[in-house]
Amino acid sequence: MLGELFIVFLKIGCVSFGGGYAVIPIIQYEALSRGWMTQGEFQQAVSLAGMAPGSIATNAATLIGYQSAGITGAVIATAGMVLPSLVLVIVLSAFILRLQNNKWLSASFYGLKPMITGLMVYAAIHFGYPNDGSILSWSFAGMLLIVACSLYLLLRYKLHPFIIIAGAGAAGIILF
Repeated sequence: MLGELFIVFLKIGCVSFGGGYAVIPIIQYEALSRGWMTQGEFQQAVSLAGMAPGSIATNAATLIGYQSAGITGAVIATAGMVLPSLVLVIVLSAFILRLQNNKWLSASFYGLKPMITGLMVYAAIHFGYPNDGSILSWSFAGMLLIVACSLYLLLRYKLHPFIIIAGAGAAGIILF
């Protein structure tokens, strides 16, 4: 179990370009297909991981590891998730001055942007979709209302994200 946790999150850590939200679908697939969590438990873990400081992917790995194998599992899953980035930063730091103006590297990162955006949109849609599949419910309508209001306040009034998060949490308490 511990070896499997480490290998799975090591693989995810190797492909986690674009931030934590971009790999949430991969983490979800692995956690659900291996029986580490149910869909509801995963959604709760991602919600909690998003509220905690740090990368949502690393926080989710920690929570999944804890759910699966306790504190040791949390440490193992977190280590697997952060190890590729740590090694990459150490290696690239030696070459950063030579690589900063490299056209091939810039072009490859530019090419990754649409894929990362697509993964983030997928994660948002899939995470927001109700477990029972019923999109015609008051709870789903309430969630869409919170999303719309949050987006409007962010774009129109440029409010600090902390204010939006606190407001959305308060709205969730009131509506649900």
